[in-house]
Amino acid sequence: MLDLKRQYASIKPEIDAAVERVLTSQHCIGGPELDAFERESAEYLGVSASVGCASGTDALWLALHACGVRPGSSVVTTPFSFFASVSSIVRCGATPILADIDPATLNLDPGKVETALKRQRNIRAVMPVHLFGQCADMDRLSELVGEHQIAIVEDAAQAFGAAWNGKKAGALGKAAAFSFYPTKNLSACGDAGCVTTDDTEVAAQVRRLRNHGSERRYFHSEIGWNSRLDAIQAAVLRVKLRHLDDWNQRRRMIACRYHGMLTAAGLVQAQAESVTREAPIALLASLPGAHHIYHQFVVRAFDRDRLRTFLGERGIGSEIYYPLPLHLQEAFAYLGYRAGDLPESERAAKEVLALPIFPELREDEQQRVVSAIGEFYSQ
Repeated sequence: MLDLKRQYASIKPEIDAAVERVLTSQHCIGGPELDAFERESAEYLGVSASVGCASGTDALWLALHACGVRPGSSVVTTPFSFFASVSSIVRCGATPILADIDPATLNLDPGKVETALKRQRNIRAVMPVHLFGQCADMDRLSELVGEHQIAIVEDAAQAFGAAWNGKKAGALGKAAAFSFYPTKNLSACGDAGCVTTDDTEVAAQVRRLRNHGSERRYFHSEIGWNSRLDAIQAAVLRVKLRHLDDWNQRRRMIACRYHGMLTAAGLVQAQAESVTREAPIALLASLPGAHHIYHQFVVRAFDRDRLRTFLGERGIGSEIYYPLPLHLQEAFAYLGYRAGDLPESERAAKEVLALPIFPELREDEQQRVVSAIGEFYSQ
């Protein structure tokens, strides 16, 4: 699925020098590397503030809390995402309101969000997840929250470098959360994250919250957390940020090749409502306003589980994002959702398969993947 060693080999002297710079300085927490990364990442994204923190999960909680999400309030989000998208809402003491997805993109469906906004009270925020590197429909979502004076908090964990109508993810709402987990397009050498915003009060509060609610040592204005970004991670991220546009462009090229190869192999039913043995692979849609950076290349696949086993037996990695929607997770049973409540999310969970994609993936490796898929369906 992913070969991190290839990326490291391509920039090893830069990474090693950055790490050595931190170790020599012994500015291990905060300091000039963090300050520089926050400044450079904010400039890249076109926001006034980028605040580093310990993980993408912490970034979600920090962003939500700083935007006023508290016990008694609710947040609308998608059930088809990583666990942290919903657990961060619960961590704020708020109630997740789960709205179903658009089957064409697997992103949050604005129509379902509109329904939730009409039915529910005390909604403080809508949290779209820019799934697999494609922004949700931010035009429609922005219209909806504007009508109700509700904040948008972007879960942009998979979308550093993605854009909507020329504006970067991370600059599309009141605040946004990014993850720099090692598998992400912009990745650290461990856990790391950041919150971005154009709101000076939100930025100031996030800075306090990540440091035990303190602006001045030993003086605490609120209850915060220890969620500081260490200097080694900041230094590594500074190096990788310089290469990110090139890497993202390579991902887009690889995705384009997959489209061509799968179509040429006669496997594709593009943007299909369902997959069948006759047209076993369906491609997800890329919206006109979206600059997709393909954190993952995900298809719908007929007989998905057997296909995945077949690929694995031939040494080809694949992954299921996500096998069980969040509304059916045991940890969220208390929310009262049942099977059948969010049918598009449940159907996607049975069909989606992520194929190998990373900037250094070779064309012959892609052809091997597609050939193996074709072999499986020709049986």
